[in-house]
Amino acid sequence: MSVGEALLVVLAGVGAGTINTIVGSGTLITFPTLLLLGVPPVTANISNNLGLVPGSITGSVGYRRELRGMGPDLRRYVPMSLLGGVTGAGLLLVLDPDLFRTIVPVLIVVGILLVALGPRINAWTARRREVAEGAGSGRRVAMQAGVLGAGVYGGYFGAAQGIILMGILGALSGESLQRLNGLKNVLASVVNTVASVVFLVVAPERVDWLVVLLIAVGSTLGGVIGSTVGRRLPAPVLRTLIVVVGVVAVTKLVAFP
Repeated sequence: MSVGEALLVVLAGVGAGTINTIVGSGTLITFPTLLLLGVPPVTANISNNLGLVPGSITGSVGYRRELRGMGPDLRRYVPMSLLGGVTGAGLLLVLDPDLFRTIVPVLIVVGILLVALGPRINAWTARRREVAEGAGSGRRVAMQAGVLGAGVYGGYFGAAQGIILMGILGALSGESLQRLNGLKNVLASVVNTVASVVFLVVAPERVDWLVVLLIAVGSTLGGVIGSTVGRRLPAPVLRTLIVVVGVVAVTKLVAFP
């Protein structure tokens, strides 16, 4: 890899780390970049996942204020992300990538709709809670199932995992969008980290350590930038940004599979 190519990977990592922290789908920057440089698809996917872990951690740390008081939520949903990440990473190693990737655009569209309709869904579920007892526990179970599913997806491919998570959390939780973004960053960090451990243990020969290092440098900086910018965005702007990035992600996946 030439110096220019290495710099391109670092810059892609910066962009991915920034977008992942604010919205999600940063993989749609780094993954195509690696393919463009001739890195084999599975190696690119695994190495990209490893390289983005430091960025997801710095992004989570940047949202620590928004995470205050969310200990019960973290204890409830982190195990779901842990289990989902392990499952998704295992699927990547045993299944034909094309089999799962065909439904990726559908999952992202569902996430976009959940984000866009989040306020209305929250209002509807609030009215339901006033009528039916136990709806709160039902929502928690639904969120746990959704977080588990997002974790499987994130461990397998990862692109737009944040958008799907925000769609699920925003539709089923009454917390502010910024607090949910902080929670999303932690859950995505768990998924990325546990998937990386699986890859290192089961398929270390598929890791390109130079790629991992270059993306890690860029994503670490991107996580800091993303948390600094993202925390200042008003909820309507953040919601709009999530939808726009999601539409771009779907378009890119459909047009350039």
